Amino acid sequence: MRNPAPRSAFLAIAPACDGRRTSIINAARTLRRLAGLVLASTALAPEVRAQSERKTLSGSSVAIYNLAGNVSVESGRGSDVVVEVTRRGSDARELRVETSEIGGRQTLRVVYPDDDIIFSGRRDSWGSTEVQVNDDGTWGGKRWRGGRKVRIRSRGRGTEAWADVRILVPEGKSVAAYVAVGELSANNVNGNFTIDCGSGRTTAANVRGSLSVDVGSGGVNVRDSDLDQLTIDTGSGGVSLSRVTALRCVIDTGLGGVQGDNASCDELSVDVGSGGVRFVDSRSSAIRVDAGRGTVSMTLRNSPRSVNIESGSGGVLLGVPGSLSADIDIETGSGGIETDFMLRTNRVERNHVRGVIGDGAGRIRIETGSGSVTLRRN
Repeated sequence: MRNPAPRSAFLAIAPACDGRRTSIINAARTLRRLAGLVLASTALAPEVRAQSERKTLSGSSVAIYNLAGNVSVESGRGSDVVVEVTRRGSDARELRVETSEIGGRQTLRVVYPDDDIIFSGRRDSWGSTEVQVNDDGTWGGKRWRGGRKVRIRSRGRGTEAWADVRILVPEGKSVAAYVAVGELSANNVNGNFTIDCGSGRTTAANVRGSLSVDVGSGGVNVRDSDLDQLTIDTGSGGVSLSRVTALRCVIDTGLGGVQGDNASCDELSVDVGSGGVRFVDSRSSAIRVDAGRGTVSMTLRNSPRSVNIESGSGGVLLGVPGSLSADIDIETGSGGIETDFMLRTNRVERNHVRGVIGDGAGRIRIETGSGSVTLRRN
């Protein structure tokens, strides 16, 4: 049987254990104190709150400029345009809101102090956008002069600030809204509206009067609107029309399709660099479509007065009522030609058909570089 260790050995070991335990206890206490300091500093740190202000712009024509943030155009009362600006972000207090007359119209400009703006309030991660800004806080339009280069990013170093803007418009006013990055919307308004956006989505509903939308990158959706003139220009982004009535619709997209559902444009002009064109249950008297790359499909409820469709690469389907009366000229570089109508033909070739339907009151011309053509009876 082993002899028990001498008492002195236990006495020698005990202090070492007690020291280790003391160190652990002290470390835990230190962590608790640090945690308390962090919580205290967080509680004492100033809360970043949205800062709002309200401005009134008189006159028949106004313009609003904001580099980053969301802009909504809504119906207002009285005789003046009212603009509500809500500044956001950790550096929101550095933004200035200025008003003055520029170029013959009243303007409101959200002025950013830095050339590097961080817009972290956008829901998607979009990278960065650059815009040339004049010294007075304006850009684009007829007053384009160049100015300094401002970069807006979703993350990184810079001034973290943006502004959401609400524009209340009385009936009959002319309003232009310029936004470099952000979403724009117009709802239940009557007047003449210009929307210019560098990067972001634009939606319009229940708009009357005229509407012009210019977007560098982003989709455009217009619905339930009765307009004299509708103009849409996108560099990259699709266009959608739903239950829209207009005397004239002009749509130009570099990259992105165009679709219409129950859209009635007396004059319809569509120019697409790359993307399909599709109109369903629509009405138009004069149609011009130029599609560089993409199919064209149009189903009309009326017999058009004139149709001119060109497709570089992609088939064409045109559906019209059985009462159609038109002079027909269809040509394809590579692809077949089909029709549900009886034609009095004066030229029939594999890739080229000319003829008359009815008394030839209208005129239909369709040409494709590569793709078939179908003329269908609804």
